[in-house]
Amino acid sequence: MTDSEQLLKRLEWRVLRRLDGLLHGDYRTLFRGAGIDLADLREYQTHDDVRHIDWNVTARMGTPYVREFLEDRDLTAWFLVDVSASMMFGSGERTKHDCVVEFATALASCLSARGNRIGALLFNQDVQAWLPARSGRAHVLQFAKKLLVPAGNTSAANTDLSLFLERSAQAIKRRSLVFVVSDFMSATPWDRALGQIAMRNEVIAVRPVDPLEAALPNLGMVYMADPETGEQLWVDTASAAFRKRFEALNEETETRVNQGFARAGVDVIELSTNDDVLATLTRFALLRKRRFGHAGVRTNPVGVAA
Repeated sequence: MTDSEQLLKRLEWRVLRRLDGLLHGDYRTLFRGAGIDLADLREYQTHDDVRHIDWNVTARMGTPYVREFLEDRDLTAWFLVDVSASMMFGSGERTKHDCVVEFATALASCLSARGNRIGALLFNQDVQAWLPARSGRAHVLQFAKKLLVPAGNTSAANTDLSLFLERSAQAIKRRSLVFVVSDFMSATPWDRALGQIAMRNEVIAVRPVDPLEAALPNLGMVYMADPETGEQLWVDTASAAFRKRFEALNEETETRVNQGFARAGVDVIELSTNDDVLATLTRFALLRKRRFGHAGVRTNPVGVAA
């Protein structure tokens, strides 16, 4: 049995069966198709997507009207996965990349089992792997196999997430559910490129984090290296002033990243190296219910962190 088969079998027994029990028929609310058939026109309400406004009718009636569609429940999901060197960090038994492998494989299996198609792009400095959008267990296994063997960075430079997102937007031909899985450590601002993808697709940012990235313990003199650039230095973690500066810089980074998500208008879910994948997927399901409600209506037009 291959590593990818072992992973999927373990997730099926430990996670997916329990997740099916938690959803209780809410799958059709959590994952919505694009909708292709016009069903009706009605007056615009505050929770409506402005992209559904019918401008011709609005001009004639003098008040905003939106189009309602019969939903096509079959959807295509794309996983845009960061496999750069910074994703290999982990202060405990699991790295950020380990968490991503479990989360993405479990979610892809859940989607594919219901007939939806799964596509993937894996990247660091450039696209490392591409999988066309297909369904079926064999395709999920292929996805898991690609995830299990990340290439890591091939040059001493930070990941350019913006460039990758721009290229990914060209590869996604039809409206899809898009998971952008990254720690969002990028050499360039990425919020504009992420927002452009969100204009045509339902986008969810999945951000793996590790507790040690937020606060350093007192470990004395510690040797540190930047996994992306290779820069190395010794730091004195016994210094309270240094630890305070470290936490302040992390708070600035968190603020900047969250503001980027808000500007892009995407949902966000954090994937902690301390969390079990079932807990993360349950949090994801609750986030989707808050966003769309039981009737599948979007309740908040701005990205919300779980």
